[in-house]
Amino acid sequence: MSEFLSDVETLRAKARQQMDKGPVTAAYGADLERVVEVLNTALATEIVCVLRYRQHHFAAKGVHGETVAEEFLVHSNEEQEHADKLAARITQLGGVPDFDPSTAAGRAHSQYATSSDLTEMIRENLVAERIAIQAYTEIIGWLGDGDPTTRRVIEDILSVEEEHADDMLGFLEKSS
Repeated sequence: MSEFLSDVETLRAKARQQMDKGPVTAAYGADLERVVEVLNTALATEIVCVLRYRQHHFAAKGVHGETVAEEFLVHSNEEQEHADKLAARITQLGGVPDFDPSTAAGRAHSQYATSSDLTEMIRENLVAERIAIQAYTEIIGWLGDGDPTTRRVIEDILSVEEEHADDMLGFLEKSS
């Protein structure tokens, strides 16, 4: 069995090396550039989701429109929290979060879709959540133990996306 930790002098010396890299040390086990790229794609996905849910919040009409609209707003706010977490992690890794609205839709996993039909809005949001769940599950597997902090960020976001999908499925079942 190998030693649990490096000796104190080695830890201190390594900590002083490349201090400009902040939390990214020699122990970082992932492809840093690729992680930032993947996180920026996830960020674009969250931006598109924020906007889609927000638009649906204002457009929702019908018998259950008010109830569903309020849930769309809650989801929009939670998607914004996800975007903020991703941007913070990108910055922490030394990258630059890409909020460019002119390219966000093209970089996102999900699509921006509008409708005047409440059931169609719910379907589009359920599809988007399922896409996010699949993408984030793949990202978690890809990261493995190479970047446990980013993996935890994505795992936390994934759990909320699963709740969103469950909410949308519940609304879809009620509308049928």
